[in-house]
Parts: sequence; C-alpha cells; structure tokens
Amino acid sequence: MATNSATSIARSGWARRGLAVKPGWFFKRGRAGVTIGCAVILLILLAAFFLPLPYPPNEVHPDATLQAPSGDHWFGTDQIGRDVFARVITAGRTDLPLALGGAGLALLVGVTIGLMVSVKSRWSEHAMRGLDMFQAFPVLILAIAIISLGGNNLTWVMVAIALIFFPTFTRLVRSESLALRESRFVEAAVAIGASRYRIRTRHLLPNVIGIILVQAAIAASHAVLLIAALSFLGIGVHPPTPSWGEMIKDGSEQIVSGQWWISIFAGIFVLVCVFMFNMIGDGLDAIMGRGARS
Repeated sequence: MATNSATSIARSGWARRGLAVKPGWFFKRGRAGVTIGCAVILLILLAAFFLPLPYPPNEVHPDATLQAPSGDHWFGTDQIGRDVFARVITAGRTDLPLALGGAGLALLVGVTIGLMVSVKSRWSEHAMRGLDMFQAFPVLILAIAIISLGGNNLTWVMVAIALIFFPTFTRLVRSESLALRESRFVEAAVAIGASRYRIRTRHLLPNVIGIILVQAAIAASHAVLLIAALSFLGIGVHPPTPSWGEMIKDGSEQIVSGQWWISIFAGIFVLVCVFMFNMIGDGLDAIMGRGARS
C-alpha cells in the first residue's frame, strides 16, 4: 500500500511544471503568439524552398543595376543587376535552417549535459566552472574562432552556434533539476528504488520541457542575428549564395547614395524572424507560467 502511494506521488511530478500539466491545456492558453510565430517562420521557409521566383537569385542583368522597387523588380536590384526579392527569399534556405539546426543541436547537447550534472558533486561543480570560462569569451569572436578552425563552411557555422548556446541550456536544466530534486515526487521515486537514469528521464526531464522550449526559441532568434553578423563579416555563408547578412553589407555601401532597398528588405526579414522567434518564446512562457498556476 505504501509502495503504491509512493508511486502515485512520483508520477504526480509529471504534472508539476512545464507543458505536461493537462491534456489539451497547451492549446488553450498563450496560443496566439506561438501560432502566429510558427506560422510566419513556416511561411518564410515554404517561400524559400517552394515559391516560384520571377528571376533566378544569381542571374545578373547588367542593364538593370540599382533599380528601385517596381513592378518588374518588386524589391529592386543590386549593384550588378540581381533581383533583390529573389535573393531575399532564397536566403531563407540557408539562414533559417542554420539557425534552427544550431539551436536544436545546442538544445540536445545542453539538456543532456544539464541532466548529467543535475547532482551536487565535485565533478559537476568543476564542469560548471569550465562552462563559466567558456562563456567568458565574446560570442562573435568565439564564433569566428570556431568557424575558422573548422574550415569556414556551413557545417561549422551550425557547430559554432551549438557550442555558443549549449551552456545556457545546461545551466537552465541543472538549476531546474536541482530544485526539483527537493520535491516530494522525486524523493518518492528514490524511495521506490528508481534508478538515476529513470529519475532524470521520467521525472526531471518532463518537468523542465516547457522552459527548455522557451529557451530554444530565444536561442533561435539569437542564432539568426549571429548568422547575419557572420555573413556581414564574410564568414560562413559564401557568395554568391544569398544571405541576409551579406545583402545588408552590400547594401550598406549604397544607402548613402539613396539605394536603400538592397539592405533594408534583408534587414526586415532578419527583424521579422527574430521577432517571431521571440513571440514564440513569450507565448510558451505564458503557457508554462499560467499552467503552473492553474
């Protein structure tokens, strides 16, 4: 009888925090921000891969250089006559998958390590101090160093994003897990003989999923900005492959002479993506916070 009672207490941990509160609860609260944000990001991705473009993104038109937005060229043309609309849309094929892939890899690595160091021990403290040293480096300089050492290709851009952002996930998961370990349902799981692996995966992980997803959305928004900054510096995404950061750099030289459209439209897409990812994070945070109170 006591064992059954302890088991029920342990299982109740599933419904303490995060998104695992009630069936259907996720779709009842905070869904507007999450729905709109996901819809816009998905729309940009679908347009990047499937939208029929009026011109190939790298097709040069020497007789149509630096033309303002018009019916023929919706976003105008750049210095060598390439269609800005086609290049801005096509850039989503590179920048968004890199941001999502890097944030996803950071989540996977950070959550795994965070669960491993979710106990108070000497080795876990040493690991966290190592992360402190790693995070002391400026983000942009660290990204440049990692990509340069790896050969300056897109794979290493994704790896750099993951290495930069995984410590945040590790800290988040560790702090939440240490707090949860003092809860009755975890103590009950220990009392009935649950292994460390089961406690971490069946009791701790489900109760930190909500805040992990919030951080993942924030990491994706930061990754979009980081990729744009690296492309602006000529690192990672190489011309003629379209990239929002590279287009902003090319257009920045023309703004002073009145050709604002080359960089402005690329900057708007970066702004929209960052705003949408933050909207998703805010929506998930509202869902998690309200769910914890209900």
